Amino acid sequence: MLKIKDLSFSYGSQKIIDNLSLSLPQNGVFAIMGPSGCGKSTLFSLIAGLETPDSGMIELGTDSIAFSFQDARLLPWLTAAENVDFVLGGKKTASERAKEALSEVGLGEDADKYPDELSGGMQKRVSLARAFVRKSDFILLDEPMNGLDAETKKIIIEKIKNIGKSALVLLITHDVNEAEQCADAIYDFYRLMEKRSP
Repeated sequence: MLKIKDLSFSYGSQKIIDNLSLSLPQNGVFAIMGPSGCGKSTLFSLIAGLETPDSGMIELGTDSIAFSFQDARLLPWLTAAENVDFVLGGKKTASERAKEALSEVGLGEDADKYPDELSGGMQKRVSLARAFVRKSDFILLDEPMNGLDAETKKIIIEKIKNIGKSALVLLITHDVNEAEQCADAIYDFYRLMEKRSP
Protein backbone atom coordinates (compact mmCIF):
# COMPACT_ATOMS: atom_id res chain seq x y z
CA MET A 1 0.00 0.00 0.00
CA LEU A 2 1.18 3.49 -0.84
CA LYS A 3 -0.53 6.68 0.26
CA ILE A 4 0.81 10.11 -0.66
CA LYS A 5 -1.05 13.22 0.42
CA ASP A 6 -0.31 16.87 -0.41
CA LEU A 7 3.37 16.17 -1.11
CA SER A 8 5.55 19.16 -1.95
CA PHE A 9 9.29 19.43 -2.57
CA SER A 10 11.64 22.12 -3.83
CA TYR A 11 15.29 22.39 -4.78
CA GLY A 12 16.15 25.82 -3.42
CA SER A 13 13.59 28.22 -4.87
CA GLN A 14 12.53 25.81 -7.63
CA LYS A 15 9.30 23.95 -6.86
CA ILE A 16 9.57 20.40 -8.24
CA ILE A 17 6.52 18.74 -6.68
CA ASP A 18 3.49 20.75 -5.61
CA ASN A 19 0.68 19.16 -3.55
CA LEU A 20 0.87 15.73 -5.18
CA SER A 21 -1.52 13.06 -3.90
CA LEU A 22 -1.76 9.38 -4.82
CA SER A 23 -3.21 6.24 -3.23
CA LEU A 24 -2.37 2.70 -4.39
CA PRO A 25 -3.47 -0.75 -3.12
CA GLN A 26 -1.38 -3.62 -1.73
CA ASN A 27 -0.75 -5.25 -5.09
CA GLY A 28 -0.77 -4.51 -8.80
CA VAL A 29 1.45 -2.67 -11.26
CA PHE A 30 1.04 1.09 -11.59
CA ALA A 31 2.92 3.59 -13.72
CA ILE A 32 3.60 7.29 -13.27
CA MET A 33 4.34 8.96 -16.59
CA GLY A 34 5.77 12.30 -17.55
CA PRO A 35 8.47 13.81 -19.77
CA SER A 36 12.13 13.58 -18.86
CA GLY A 37 13.12 16.16 -16.26
CA CYS A 38 9.61 16.78 -14.93
CA GLY A 39 10.36 15.50 -11.40
CA LYS A 40 9.49 11.80 -11.58
CA SER A 41 12.89 10.69 -10.26
CA THR A 42 12.59 13.22 -7.44
CA LEU A 43 9.30 11.56 -6.51
CA PHE A 44 11.13 8.21 -6.56
CA SER A 45 13.75 9.59 -4.15
CA LEU A 46 11.06 10.93 -1.83
CA ILE A 47 9.20 7.62 -1.73
CA ALA A 48 12.49 5.78 -1.21
CA GLY A 49 13.35 8.04 1.73
CA LEU A 50 16.41 9.52 0.03
CA GLU A 51 14.93 13.03 0.12
CA THR A 52 12.79 14.73 2.76
CA PRO A 53 9.57 16.43 1.62
CA ASP A 54 8.97 20.10 2.36
CA SER A 55 5.42 19.19 3.36
CA GLY A 56 2.88 16.41 2.98
CA MET A 57 2.82 12.73 3.88
CA ILE A 58 4.13 9.47 2.41
CA GLU A 59 2.82 6.26 3.98
CA LEU A 60 4.23 2.99 2.65
CA GLY A 61 2.44 0.45 4.81
CA THR A 62 5.46 -1.89 4.78
CA ASP A 63 9.20 -2.01 5.48
CA SER A 64 9.71 -4.67 2.80
CA ILE A 65 10.78 -2.48 -0.12
CA ALA A 66 13.04 -3.03 -3.14
CA PHE A 67 14.37 -0.47 -5.63
CA SER A 68 15.88 -0.23 -9.07
CA PHE A 69 17.21 3.24 -9.79
CA GLN A 70 17.43 4.92 -13.19
CA ASP A 71 21.19 4.35 -13.08
CA ALA A 72 22.29 0.86 -12.03
CA ARG A 73 24.17 1.89 -8.85
CA LEU A 74 26.15 -1.34 -8.63
CA LEU A 75 29.01 -1.84 -6.19
CA PRO A 76 32.09 -1.86 -8.47
CA TRP A 77 34.15 -4.17 -6.24
CA LEU A 78 31.50 -6.94 -6.35
CA THR A 79 30.64 -9.27 -9.21
CA ALA A 80 27.17 -9.22 -10.78
CA ALA A 81 26.09 -12.16 -8.60
CA GLU A 82 27.58 -10.62 -5.47
CA ASN A 83 25.74 -7.36 -6.19
CA VAL A 84 22.46 -9.28 -6.33
CA ASP A 85 23.34 -11.35 -3.30
CA PHE A 86 24.10 -8.18 -1.33
CA VAL A 87 20.38 -7.69 -0.61
CA LEU A 88 20.09 -11.32 0.50
CA GLY A 89 22.69 -10.99 3.21
CA GLY A 90 25.90 -10.07 1.46
CA LYS A 91 27.82 -13.30 1.97
CA LYS A 92 31.32 -13.64 0.59
CA THR A 93 30.27 -16.23 -1.98
CA ALA A 94 27.23 -15.36 -4.08
CA SER A 95 24.28 -17.64 -3.44
CA GLU A 96 22.59 -19.87 -5.99
CA ARG A 97 19.47 -17.73 -5.65
CA ALA A 98 21.42 -14.68 -6.80
CA LYS A 99 22.70 -16.57 -9.83
CA GLU A 100 19.17 -17.78 -10.61
CA ALA A 101 17.92 -14.19 -10.47
CA LEU A 102 20.57 -13.19 -13.02
CA SER A 103 19.59 -16.09 -15.26
CA GLU A 104 15.99 -14.88 -15.15
CA VAL A 105 17.09 -11.58 -16.74
CA GLY A 106 19.38 -13.25 -19.28
CA LEU A 107 22.70 -12.86 -17.46
CA GLY A 108 23.31 -16.44 -16.34
CA GLU A 109 26.70 -16.55 -18.06
CA ASP A 110 27.80 -13.19 -16.69
CA ALA A 111 27.36 -13.79 -12.96
CA ASP A 112 31.08 -13.60 -12.22
CA LYS A 113 31.77 -10.42 -14.17
CA TYR A 114 32.38 -7.08 -12.48
CA PRO A 115 30.29 -4.00 -13.38
CA ASP A 116 33.06 -2.46 -15.53
CA GLU A 117 33.01 -5.63 -17.64
CA LEU A 118 29.29 -5.21 -18.39
CA SER A 119 27.52 -2.92 -20.85
CA GLY A 120 25.10 -0.28 -19.59
CA GLY A 121 22.12 -2.48 -20.46
CA MET A 122 23.65 -5.46 -18.66
CA GLN A 123 24.31 -3.34 -15.57
CA LYS A 124 20.65 -2.30 -15.66
CA ARG A 125 19.61 -5.95 -15.71
CA VAL A 126 21.79 -6.66 -12.66
CA SER A 127 20.03 -3.79 -10.89
CA LEU A 128 16.65 -5.27 -11.80
CA ALA A 129 17.69 -8.76 -10.69
CA ARG A 130 18.74 -7.25 -7.36
CA ALA A 131 15.30 -5.62 -6.99
CA PHE A 132 13.47 -8.83 -7.93
CA VAL A 133 15.51 -11.41 -6.01
CA ARG A 134 14.06 -10.86 -2.54
CA LYS A 135 10.33 -11.17 -1.97
CA SER A 136 9.18 -7.62 -1.21
CA ASP A 137 5.78 -6.06 -0.62
CA PHE A 138 6.63 -2.94 -2.64
CA ILE A 139 9.00 -2.57 -5.60
CA LEU A 140 9.87 0.87 -6.93
CA LEU A 141 11.34 1.02 -10.44
CA ASP A 142 12.70 4.15 -12.11
CA GLU A 143 12.90 3.83 -15.92
CA PRO A 144 13.50 0.06 -15.69
CA MET A 145 13.61 -0.49 -19.48
CA ASN A 146 16.34 2.07 -20.22
CA GLY A 147 19.13 0.54 -22.27
CA LEU A 148 17.40 -2.81 -22.75
CA ASP A 149 16.90 -4.53 -26.11
CA ALA A 150 13.42 -5.52 -27.29
CA GLU A 151 13.73 -9.17 -26.25
CA THR A 152 14.97 -8.34 -22.77
CA LYS A 153 12.15 -5.79 -22.36
CA LYS A 154 9.62 -8.57 -22.96
CA ILE A 155 11.24 -10.67 -20.21
CA ILE A 156 11.27 -7.77 -17.74
CA ILE A 157 7.67 -6.79 -18.52
CA GLU A 158 6.45 -10.33 -17.85
CA LYS A 159 8.49 -10.44 -14.65
CA ILE A 160 6.97 -7.15 -13.46
CA LYS A 161 3.43 -8.30 -14.27
CA ASN A 162 3.98 -11.53 -12.38
CA ILE A 163 5.36 -9.74 -9.30
CA GLY A 164 2.37 -7.41 -9.39
CA LYS A 165 0.03 -10.33 -8.66
CA SER A 166 1.23 -10.44 -5.05
CA ALA A 167 3.05 -7.15 -4.46
CA LEU A 168 2.77 -3.46 -5.30
CA VAL A 169 4.99 -2.33 -8.18
CA LEU A 170 5.34 1.37 -8.98
CA LEU A 171 6.92 2.07 -12.34
CA ILE A 172 8.24 5.54 -13.16
CA THR A 173 8.68 6.01 -16.90
CA HIS A 174 8.43 8.40 -19.83
CA ASP A 175 7.60 5.59 -22.29
CA VAL A 176 3.86 5.13 -22.86
CA ASN A 177 4.28 1.81 -24.69
CA GLU A 178 6.17 0.23 -21.80
CA ALA A 179 3.64 1.56 -19.30
CA GLU A 180 0.71 0.22 -21.31
CA GLN A 181 2.30 -3.21 -21.64
CA CYS A 182 2.75 -3.86 -17.93
CA ALA A 183 0.70 -1.44 -15.82
CA ASP A 184 -2.82 -1.95 -14.48
CA ALA A 185 -3.25 1.83 -14.37
CA ILE A 186 -1.23 4.80 -15.60
CA TYR A 187 -1.05 8.17 -13.84
CA ASP A 188 0.10 11.43 -15.39
CA PHE A 189 2.67 13.12 -13.15
CA TYR A 190 1.23 16.60 -13.67
CA ARG A 191 -2.40 15.53 -13.16
CA LEU A 192 -1.49 14.07 -9.76
CA MET A 193 -0.62 17.60 -8.69
CA GLU A 194 -3.93 18.97 -9.98
CA LYS A 195 -5.91 16.86 -7.49
CA ARG A 196 -5.92 19.06 -4.44
CA SER A 197 -7.19 17.81 -1.10
CA PRO A 198 -10.45 19.44 0.07
